[in-house]
Amino acid sequence: MSDRKWLPPHDPEEGWDTPTEEDVADLLGEDGLVAGVSLGGPLPGDEDDDGDDHLPPRPIPEVGSPEWQADTAELAAVEEELTTRWPESKLEPSLDRIAELMSVLGDPQHAYPVVHVAGTNGKTSVTRMIDALLRALHQRTGRNSSPHLQSVTERIALDGEPITARTFVDTYRELQPYLEMVDQRSEEAGGPRMSYFEVLTGMAFAAFADAPVDVAVVETGMGGTWDATNVVRPTVAVVTPVGLDHTDYLGDNLAQIAGEKAGIIQPAPTDDLLPRDPVAVIGRQEPEAMEVLLRQAVEVGAVVARLGSEFDVVDRKLAVGGQQLTLRGLGGEYTDVFLPLFGEHQAENAATALAAVEAFFGAGPDRMLDPELIRAGFAAVDNPGRLERLSSSPTVIVDAAHNGHGGRALAQSITSEFDFKRLVAVVAMLDGKDADAFLAALEPVVEEVVVTRTASARAMELAELARIAEERFTAQRVHVVETLPDAVSAALDLVGVPDPTADDDVSGVGVLVTGSVVTAGAARSLFGKDAQ
Repeated sequence: MSDRKWLPPHDPEEGWDTPTEEDVADLLGEDGLVAGVSLGGPLPGDEDDDGDDHLPPRPIPEVGSPEWQADTAELAAVEEELTTRWPESKLEPSLDRIAELMSVLGDPQHAYPVVHVAGTNGKTSVTRMIDALLRALHQRTGRNSSPHLQSVTERIALDGEPITARTFVDTYRELQPYLEMVDQRSEEAGGPRMSYFEVLTGMAFAAFADAPVDVAVVETGMGGTWDATNVVRPTVAVVTPVGLDHTDYLGDNLAQIAGEKAGIIQPAPTDDLLPRDPVAVIGRQEPEAMEVLLRQAVEVGAVVARLGSEFDVVDRKLAVGGQQLTLRGLGGEYTDVFLPLFGEHQAENAATALAAVEAFFGAGPDRMLDPELIRAGFAAVDNPGRLERLSSSPTVIVDAAHNGHGGRALAQSITSEFDFKRLVAVVAMLDGKDADAFLAALEPVVEEVVVTRTASARAMELAELARIAEERFTAQRVHVVETLPDAVSAALDLVGVPDPTADDDVSGVGVLVTGSVVTAGAARSLFGKDAQ
């Protein structure tokens, strides 16, 4: 990472004055020029070069190599340092620390336009879809998402790929003196050190500016108003469905929670060279949440686009490996869109992502984006841990749903997209989640449930989860197993296929692993899936 102060993106419509050789000579003096070489020409000895002066990216070390082992060890050391900070499961209503860090770094979060995504359910899916579409439309992207499934490096992605362990470590070490300075000032004022989430957010913004990216897609962690990501000035703010979650911090009803999420809908910056109206793209909402979001949009002067009104899913059909969609966007109708994800909720997420990207590019009536590029972008979407098939013999599916709203969407998708005769669920949840609402949603589609716990320090006590499960399923349908690997093995035994690699006829039976992002990540690791 360089030590420069980052500048906001230059508007190509304005153009730069082209300096002459005499201009540069006046600025640098004769000693500052290479004698006999015209500006823009090759240096002596490089006449046959292809003209690409960019340094090649550092090669990713081979897994198991000494360099890989050293990078992995350093990443583990950084993660250990990060765990000493205030966990991301806590929220303080203040942006002071992250704002101060951004200020001393030169406000890197203002060096590129931002699409900001908040919501209770579907925000990671929408974030990944927006990222894929922008890349298909020839944008270099930065993506900041949370929480991670398997590796902390997933939270910061460039061009759709998680940064390497080495880049993560280097970024952290370069920011470390500034982190310590902000920590000290906060503690002297009686406040806490920067939190785990604040540090990772600052790292992402710095990495994006240093890349540099053309656009960043930034997902909130919790809430919106007081989320550390809310120091950006979004070109487009996206709010996915709002539901009851994190009620101890965000409020105990939809209106209060929507009020927190609405905080990312901001007025247009007053110092932009070419001011434009901010845009709020709003997914499907309950009426009480929609009212709050619309009120915020009106208050800040944002243009509003709503699922079911300004954009929508026109048609969807099941297809091999996903679904075929017709989407009505802000600029027109996009047909024959293949989405390699399952579920009606993912179709609605796709419509929301499309509207956000159209809004970013200024599309509107009769101003469609290139349909072929939109199709290519959606076809390239990957969304690990969301109705993801880990095995086909038998079918083992993992999903990160963890609340009542997510559980209902999951159950609906299981019913409409799959034809299970016997489905056993493996459920591990985190403390503080509404396990009763989640299990109530799954009960009609699951024959038996194996409750367990992950290695997370936040894991719900197994006895408590088992009690809630027995109340919903009856004791005869509930099995209690101490660890996730053993729980998956038990579920495979229950569906009659102890070896998931066997060639037996296993049609119509399956295992669903769900209950939290941590559970989904652990299941992916168990089945040998790489971090994405």
